[in-house]
Amino acid sequence: MSYDEKSAWAYLVVAVLGYAVYLILLAVNGPGDYVPLLIWTVVGSIVANILSRFAISFSNPREADKRDQRDREVKVFGERVGQAFVIIGALAALVLALFEAPWFWIANAVYAAFVLSAVVGSIATLVAYRKGLPAW
Repeated sequence: MSYDEKSAWAYLVVAVLGYAVYLILLAVNGPGDYVPLLIWTVVGSIVANILSRFAISFSNPREADKRDQRDREVKVFGERVGQAFVIIGALAALVLALFEAPWFWIANAVYAAFVLSAVVGSIATLVAYRKGLPAW
């Protein structure tokens, strides 16, 4: 398994776990105090992703710098697929803002879009590694 494929797995796991932690804490504490929960889970997810990539690199340092054309194409494919959900989330947040929805819903729409982008982009990357890139 290549470094980029391992990184995609780590990114997928961190995104799902980070969002799950946020939802659990939100359910326990209620929506009234969502700002610190959202900030800490986002920051925690970023730190966890950095640490997981460091651990992957540390476990096999020679592999971390090796990328071929296929790795680059798979990475671009996964990012393009995931990027669609960022755009959808931005449009959802825009619509919510236009209808003057509470900030809670706008912030959560953006956060959900980022998580969906990470999850779907990682899954697309992993499928591309296993099944190959789609022939357009």
